[in-house]
Amino acid sequence: MPSNLVIVESPAKAKTIKKFLGKDFAVEASMGHVRDLPEKKIGVDTEDDFTPTYVIPEEKETVIKHLRDTLKKTETLWIATDEDREGEAIGWHLLHALKLKEKDISKVKRIVFHEITEEAIKNAVAHPRKLNLKLIDAQQARRILDRLVGYTLSPFLWAKVYRGLSAGRVQSVAVRLIVDREREIQAFKIEEYWSVKAELESQSKETFVAELREKNGKKFVPKNADEANGVVKDVTGKAFTVSAIEEKKLKKNPPPPFTTSTLQQDASNKLGFSVKQTMVIAQQLYEGVNLGKGLGQVGLITYMRTDSVNLSVKALTEAAETIEKLYGREYVLTTPRKFKTKSKNAQEAHEAIRPTEIGRTPESLKDILDHQQLKLYTLIWNRTMATQMPQAELKRVSADIAVENYIFRATGQTVEFDGYLRVYREEESAEKQEGGEAKEGEQSGEKFLPKLAKEDSLRALDILPEQHFTKPPARYTEATLVKKLEEEGIGRPSTYAPTISTVQQRGYIRKEGRQLIPESVAFTVTDLLTEHFPEIVDLKFTATIEQSLDDIAAGEMEWVPFMHKFYGPFSKLVEKKTGEVKKEDVIKETTTEVCPECGAPMKVKLSRFGKFLACSEYPKCKGKKPMPEDAAKVAAYEAERKEMEQKLGLGACPECASALTVKRSRYGMFIGCTGYPKCRYLQKIEVSSGVKCDKCGKGELVEKRTRRGKRFWGCNQYPKCENASWTDPAKKGKGE
Repeated sequence: MPSNLVIVESPAKAKTIKKFLGKDFAVEASMGHVRDLPEKKIGVDTEDDFTPTYVIPEEKETVIKHLRDTLKKTETLWIATDEDREGEAIGWHLLHALKLKEKDISKVKRIVFHEITEEAIKNAVAHPRKLNLKLIDAQQARRILDRLVGYTLSPFLWAKVYRGLSAGRVQSVAVRLIVDREREIQAFKIEEYWSVKAELESQSKETFVAELREKNGKKFVPKNADEANGVVKDVTGKAFTVSAIEEKKLKKNPPPPFTTSTLQQDASNKLGFSVKQTMVIAQQLYEGVNLGKGLGQVGLITYMRTDSVNLSVKALTEAAETIEKLYGREYVLTTPRKFKTKSKNAQEAHEAIRPTEIGRTPESLKDILDHQQLKLYTLIWNRTMATQMPQAELKRVSADIAVENYIFRATGQTVEFDGYLRVYREEESAEKQEGGEAKEGEQSGEKFLPKLAKEDSLRALDILPEQHFTKPPARYTEATLVKKLEEEGIGRPSTYAPTISTVQQRGYIRKEGRQLIPESVAFTVTDLLTEHFPEIVDLKFTATIEQSLDDIAAGEMEWVPFMHKFYGPFSKLVEKKTGEVKKEDVIKETTTEVCPECGAPMKVKLSRFGKFLACSEYPKCKGKKPMPEDAAKVAAYEAERKEMEQKLGLGACPECASALTVKRSRYGMFIGCTGYPKCRYLQKIEVSSGVKCDKCGKGELVEKRTRRGKRFWGCNQYPKCENASWTDPAKKGKGE
């Protein structure tokens, strides 16, 4: 029987670590947190220095019993949870859940590592430490703070807006950022402008394009068609002459290795991954993948929650060796390039995210990793390699071309030595991909220019005026929102993904393509919190709170005084505002619409589905109708709902015999009883296509709905079979 018990968070991590420790070590998984604050009550005694009441969730009782039984048969307990605040707290909660006696605490050893490799694990076992109470205090302060804010403000929102809403220290700021950006877009005034481009031929008969830049020695952008056509008229048939040539040699440095936020941003911009998706796949790569061939389960990347851009000596050495082997000596640096962490809030002294073995190329894993794992691993490998490769050497050429009193400019760029660009290229930012206000003189996709000399005469093949309009600021994407939160010091690597998921799940934000768009309720709640609880949605205040949590982790601040300083004024404000703010005053929008049933004035109200008009005589009159701007959408929905009812041929409710109908929830359409709320019968809508699943061969493809109500077809054997398509299988092969 093993004399050592090692506890980690997940079975995959346990499987990988077990391989390195041998028969004298039992490795078990806690399956994440084993204790937490209770679900249905606040669980914090604010009168007794914020003493928390922790409970073991019902689903974790079997796990704890198994760990207790295993611990009785071993001599030493090793806590091997993640090397951050959450991991430290899980270890602390484990000791309490396992009910270790005071005399047994000496048997507990804490080990930390930032990669799951044999060297890292054995080194950790050789250098155990005690649990870090400062990190535990910081995690506990964060958890209690978020519980108090959520459990105090959420009921306020239920009473003043509608039930089911939530507020949070980080999520409410994230929603405000998205709402503020949307208002910038709504207030943006579109302006017309024109470009004029000349397609020119050099003396060597090579063609290139130059764009209008100046008129009479000053920058000039035509504002309308008349001005643009005036330029065309002035220069047509006139001599174009090269008036100036400028060549500039540039050196471009590679970006630093990945941190959590930069990995999330790059994976979003280049791979189209959501922030949550990136973290799930990174977790898989970190915990270990079965490489077969006698290698078994191997961790492929270092810990994926980090603010650090540091690389170990081992990584730097391996990178140099691999670069020389794959690309040649000219791509190897004489001295390793090191980066300094810029974030003032960097908390855990981790490495950057990198492959555990840099010699393990993406090519060597293409038959082992799934499609998404390989994409993310390749991105991490390429970025890591690039950091240890030479600068890219570029030559930029710009030519000014004079014609009459105008100057056109042509620019081109050539790569003289690709350096790190051999493996990694920065692509356009998300802002440019999603649209953004055009800036004068901004060009993308610069091309090679033919050889030109001053005083060269050029032949104009065509003069092309083109109309443009300035664009409003781009909506946030997951990538740009993460970047903004990090820049403002709001949240930490571990919070970005859950925050973005939460604001979508709560109905504040919807995602269309890559863009994050606020719903009506987001504006209402943001305005309500901004007016009555300004600090909660204030970026600087939230960043100050985050810094205080870092100070607690560093031992520079005590967590209980910090909680008193925040909660005292906050709780009094909530109590005051609960009495002062009236529900009818929350929606300030007015209307001239009258009730279709009784003719009384109507009021704008808000539900989880958005704004609607309700009779001011409610509950005497229950007349209601959609907002004028939503009327067409509601009519279309109603038509679709009736079509669905006819297609399904609904009968009587099997529980109460009332008629069944198609209804809508935040998760899409469903079948419900008309006897609600007395009868709560409901079922999912699944319309058979009559087509057998072409993936598993066992199930049938049925019509389903996404949470946003979009129609798709999926196998009725889900989750055993995940086959799904946007195309109606009954119409495939019929020209549709």
